[in-house]
Amino acid sequence: MCSSIFVTGEAKSPSNNPITSKFGLFFIGLVVDTDTHRILDAECTATLALTNAFVRSLIVGAGIDEEEDLVERISTRYHGSSQRALITALRNAASKYRCATDNTR
Repeated sequence: MCSSIFVTGEAKSPSNNPITSKFGLFFIGLVVDTDTHRILDAECTATLALTNAFVRSLIVGAGIDEEEDLVERISTRYHGSSQRALITALRNAASKYRCATDNTR
């Protein structure tokens, strides 16, 4: 059995954000190890490569089951205009992960 899955989360970003113009919504994609619940890789619909790299540094290695710790980490360290969208998308992805792994246990 494969020990990793891919989940996405989405959220609305502010209307004045370039992400909204380019993508319509804010998306995050996560590769998660289902044995350890650790996030192995992440990418989001950021317009700057630096943003994507920073978001990745905040969440890769963390447990997707430690949702509140991830939210706190984002709230205290990521101060871009899409902070709320990032948190909402992460929560959405975590919910999808729980649904996917509950069905495989």
